[in-house]
Amino acid sequence: MGTQKKYLSLTKKLAYGTGDLGSNFFYMMITSFALIYMTDAVGLNPGITGTLIMASKLLDGITDVFFGSLIDRTHSKMGKARPWMFYSGFPLAVSLILIFAIPSSMASVGQYIWFFLFYTCANALFYTANNIAYATMSALITKNDAERVSLGTFRYVFAVVASMIVMSVTVASVGALGGGMTGWRTVAVIYAVIFLIFNSLASLTCKEVADDGEEADSKGKASSDEKVSFLTMLKYVFTNKYYLILVMIYLLLYINTGLSSSISVYYFTYILGDASLMGVTSLASFVMIVGLMFNPALVKKFGMYKVNLVSYIVTSVFSLVMVFFAYSANFMGIVGTTFLRSIFMAFLMGSLNAVVAEVARNNWLKNKVHTEGMMFSCSSIGMKVGGGLGAAVSGWILSVAGYVGTAMEQTAAVKNAIKFTFAGLPLILTVLITVCLFFMKVDRENEKLAGAEEAIG
Repeated sequence: MGTQKKYLSLTKKLAYGTGDLGSNFFYMMITSFALIYMTDAVGLNPGITGTLIMASKLLDGITDVFFGSLIDRTHSKMGKARPWMFYSGFPLAVSLILIFAIPSSMASVGQYIWFFLFYTCANALFYTANNIAYATMSALITKNDAERVSLGTFRYVFAVVASMIVMSVTVASVGALGGGMTGWRTVAVIYAVIFLIFNSLASLTCKEVADDGEEADSKGKASSDEKVSFLTMLKYVFTNKYYLILVMIYLLLYINTGLSSSISVYYFTYILGDASLMGVTSLASFVMIVGLMFNPALVKKFGMYKVNLVSYIVTSVFSLVMVFFAYSANFMGIVGTTFLRSIFMAFLMGSLNAVVAEVARNNWLKNKVHTEGMMFSCSSIGMKVGGGLGAAVSGWILSVAGYVGTAMEQTAAVKNAIKFTFAGLPLILTVLITVCLFFMKVDRENEKLAGAEEAIG
């Protein structure tokens, strides 16, 4: 295979990456802090809140493939994905504020309804459109495989930076800005503005290219994809075994993320006795950049399959070590293990967009139909349904164990439940991800399919 044409400058790669910088101010806020906001600030039940989150995420999952199909069929002056990313940002920012602006004068039933309504609108409608469009753009702004891997690296570096900031400063900022419901609402406003700025920057800067390598037609001409029905496209997607494996990987990844994000504040508050220490471990995740820096070169030399599989075998080992340190409440051990585990987790996270693009290419090679938007819907399904399920499981486990948000000290049963959710469940999920990666051989199959086409041609 010859040298592929390059489409992206460093400036455009940086601009694309900032989309995830903004997005994670929204995502980390609702994933990491919505549950504790509801239990400790509003004073509601963790089990009921977790159930509402899960119900919302099930509704959310239904809309993902639908929005993916709409993106595939969109033809505008801005292209396919860019208009969806740009315009969905405004209602999404408003929804974030409303989630953390529950009226204190409401009865508890009304507060549950308020939370469920705006949490669902934010995730099932606006974040779905925004995130699927953003992910799809990585396949539309370049046709260069190496650049797609590079985009994943830039995207994840900015995501790590945003996550680190949100996890480090949110609790302290809430306290500094009035504490309680007032503090949470003010922080939500600040994060919504940050999200909107960077979302607009990414969507307005990165232009899509057509299949022939030229910029998308400014007149928005329709393609042959419009002749394929939604049900036919759905059949192509859900009969592709690599898509199903990819959905499972995303679900497991973000269940894991949702568990970690939602339970961490409880672990550091009730097991280590200092919620501010959570900021130190979030800084540890910054070393993911080390893995991300080496990822493109390693993928180029060994291929995505080998790099992703081996890196997650190592990640599983470090997850086992984390169980020991979490149960013994060894803070320095937790920090050190987080450093090492994060480096190896970074390889898969930096390659995910490229893996999805390979799955979309697999479908094109087999069926000659563009399904990038629907394929990238798996990332949205995984992030939101998985993240929501992780948060819901945290709430359910806390509720069953007898957690009381207003109590100064939790029972031994609650503390053991927190430890298991913090380290035990993530180990199980990491091993399952590794199994899925063993079967994700799409890049190898695509080489064979492309070679067969060239031989026939």
